[in-house]
Order: sequence, then structure tokens, then C-alpha cells
Amino acid sequence: MDYIILGLLMLTSRTIYQLRNRIDKGLNYMYSSSTGSIQAAIKKLLKSGYIDFREIQQNGKDKKEYFITEAGRQEFSNWINSSIESAGMKCPELSKIYFMGFSEQENRPEIIRDYIIALKTKYEALKMICDEAELFVCSDDCKNMDKQKKDLIFYQLAAARYGRDLMAFSVKWYEDFLNEIKENL
Repeated sequence: MDYIILGLLMLTSRTIYQLRNRIDKGLNYMYSSSTGSIQAAIKKLLKSGYIDFREIQQNGKDKKEYFITEAGRQEFSNWINSSIESAGMKCPELSKIYFMGFSEQENRPEIIRDYIIALKTKYEALKMICDEAELFVCSDDCKNMDKQKKDLIFYQLAAARYGRDLMAFSVKWYEDFLNEIKENL
């Protein structure tokens, strides 16, 4: 979460509310967007001197707007320019499949159908992000951007496409699995 926040603050200063909203719009597939996880990361980043804040007035309320420091820029640069490390395949929902033999047999298809519906919802959200981004990439606004901004958009779109394609794979896998379950009832 630390580097997600640093990356978002590289783009612009944000309040915790703005960070959470931005993470909810596509980045929550990488990390939890809970206020608690964001606050914990903010606290750690402040202590490390990677970010700081200023008090602002927004809609008549006092807010803290966070920004990245020079030390934070250097830390982010070190991280983004290092090798990609594999976190391994962590998919906690597979533990439910692994132990599903202990569940009531008649409930199994419904459990999988409900999960397929949730996956399809995530797929549609990512598909919409990709479709909108691809339209923007073809627009005059994008063509007139500087190289760094074009690069940012290119890689952000690649991450969104990965998420979309992963969701499409998951939907198909669970639909095939549901058919197997039905055949074994």
C-alpha cells in the first residue's frame, strides 16, 4: 500500500478521502482500499519522512492534504526502478474451494454462482476503465500530452487490462468448475 500511496501522491496531493476514492477506482484489485489500511500506510510514510501534509479548508471543513517529499520521491524512484518481485500467487478464495468438500453439497452450486456474479461485476468495472482509457489514448488530448504523461497512461492501462483479463479468466474457470460440480451431484 505504501508505494500505491506514494505513486498517487507523485501525481497530485490528496486527502485520505481522495486517496481512498482513487484506490477504489481500479487500484483496489491490488490492495485493500479500507480507510484503516490507508491510515496505517499514511502513518508509516509520515514517520519515514516520505510524505507530509498541510492543513486545508474543504467545504468549510479542516482537512489534511498529503503530499510526497523529496525523500518520498527518491524512495518511490528506487522502488519503481528495481526489479519486479513476484509475490507468488495468493488467492485466499481458493481456500474455500480447497475445503468445499466439508460444505453442504446442495449449497455448493449457489456459492460458486454467487462468486461468479461478483467476479463478473469486477470484470465489468475493469472493462469500463479499459474502454474509457483506450478511447482517451486515441483522443487528441492524449496525442498532445508530453511523453511522461503518455508513458504513465500506457502503463496504467496495461495494469487495468491485466486485471480485466485476469477477471475474464477467473469467470471462465469458475463457470467450468460450476459445470463440473453439477455433473458430480
